[in-house]
Amino acid sequence: MSFFSFGQSAEIDVVLNDAETRKKVEHKSEDGKKDKYFLFYDGETVSGKVNVTLKSPGKRLEHQGIKIEFIGQIELYYDRGNHHEFVSLVKDLARPGELTQSQTFDFEFTHVEKPYESYTGQNVKLRYFLRATVSRRLNDISKEMDIVVHTLSTYPEMNSSIKMEVGIEDCLHIEFEYNKSKYHLKDVIVGKIYFLLVRIKIKHMEIDIIKRETTGTGPNVYHENDTIAKYEIMDGAPVRGESIPIRLFLAGYEMTPTMRDINKKFSVRYYLNLVLIDEEERRYFKQQEITLWRKGDIVRKSMSHQASIAAQRFEGSASAEKALAQAKEENS
Repeated sequence: MSFFSFGQSAEIDVVLNDAETRKKVEHKSEDGKKDKYFLFYDGETVSGKVNVTLKSPGKRLEHQGIKIEFIGQIELYYDRGNHHEFVSLVKDLARPGELTQSQTFDFEFTHVEKPYESYTGQNVKLRYFLRATVSRRLNDISKEMDIVVHTLSTYPEMNSSIKMEVGIEDCLHIEFEYNKSKYHLKDVIVGKIYFLLVRIKIKHMEIDIIKRETTGTGPNVYHENDTIAKYEIMDGAPVRGESIPIRLFLAGYEMTPTMRDINKKFSVRYYLNLVLIDEEERRYFKQQEITLWRKGDIVRKSMSHQASIAAQRFEGSASAEKALAQAKEENS
């Protein structure tokens, strides 16, 4: 991006140091299109170069300073004017002065805290980006570069099964059971439905996965429900004593981890919705929240790094071997 003015102008380019090796992932933008962005995790260093290229060689460019920022912000679509920044880091690259030729500046943001997952929803967007700026009296020259952040979790210590009942007195009694309440994004929902009493004619049954996005607080709360998946359990009338198994693979659907009260601005929750439809098109349903989390697929890749950190805590080769064994055990 460049802004024109009388005299000299410039173009800015931001290049990451590990651009050739760093993984890229698809991420949806506001208009629904998908682009690929560099993927980062919490605590990773963000480093690279800012290239300032003068448009008219031989002419000097006066500036009020050159800087780069690392920003994490939340934007609520109904409050476009206000960007809520939860991470804001600045590195000054050059003091006020002038450029007589194109120049490259190195930058490094060490072990940057990135507490939340990147997210683009119906009413809210959470994004991380680098912004390089050449400050000028009349019009700044700037360039932004978005990155994507994924939050990783470990296996939950408590993961109890879900048991629920759907009933209409003297007409219908159904029990359903799911194997657990917390699932990683590539998990399989395994369950079973038991028909204990069936006196109404059910013609169709399905399980939906519903994403509920909540934004705002108090009287200005907005809820957006989006049906992510529909899984037909049966088509036809069940009989008493029948049981139906469920296997729902999550890997094929676009979902994020569960996000609760992110920076007191928004939440994203997921629900399993059991829907029964009778022959008179009456609908009966029961909803149950589940927790989704992102399983770390970089754990083993980073094992040697963790081992070296652990080894630094000890002295002597014997202690270093012990540290390496400890890191291996943590990753097994």
